[in-house]
Amino acid sequence: MSDAVELQPGDLAPAFTLSDETGRPVSLSDFLGRKVIVYFYPAASTPGCTTEACDFRDNLNSLASSGYQVLGLSKDELPALVKFKTEEHLSFPLLSDPGLDIHKAYGAWGEKSLYGKAVTGTIRSTFVIDESGRIELPLYNVKATGHVARLRKLLGLDA
Repeated sequence: MSDAVELQPGDLAPAFTLSDETGRPVSLSDFLGRKVIVYFYPAASTPGCTTEACDFRDNLNSLASSGYQVLGLSKDELPALVKFKTEEHLSFPLLSDPGLDIHKAYGAWGEKSLYGKAVTGTIRSTFVIDESGRIELPLYNVKATGHVARLRKLLGLDA
C-alpha cells in the first residue's frame, strides 16, 4: 500500500544517527558486530504502541541473551519519549526521527489504512539487522499485539 520502497533481506540497512530520549546521539554503526532489532511505531503513549513497547520490554532479557539490541523509533519529540519511557519503564533506547528521514529510508512512512480510511503515516514495521549491518528480516505492517512472540518464532528463539 505504501509508495515507499521496501527493504529486502540482504540489503544494507540505511545508516542513521538520531537522538535518544536523553538527547544522546545513537548511530546504527554503534552496533556493528551485534544484532539489532529496529522497530518503528506511530506514536508514544498510544494504546497499540504501548502494547508493542511493553512486549519488547517484557522480552528484552531473552532477546538480549540471544544477542539482540532493541531500538524503538518514532517521529515523537524528546519530551514525549521521556514520558513514554518513564511511564512504561522501558529499558531500551527510544529514538526521535521528527523529520521522518529514517522512516522513509526504511519504507516505514507512507500510505496505510486506518479504520478503513487511507492515511499517510508511520507504517508499524520491524527490522532485524545482522552483525554486518544488513537487513536479515524486514517486517512491514506488523500488528502490535503478539508481535514479539511472532518475531521470536521467525528468529528461531524459544517462545
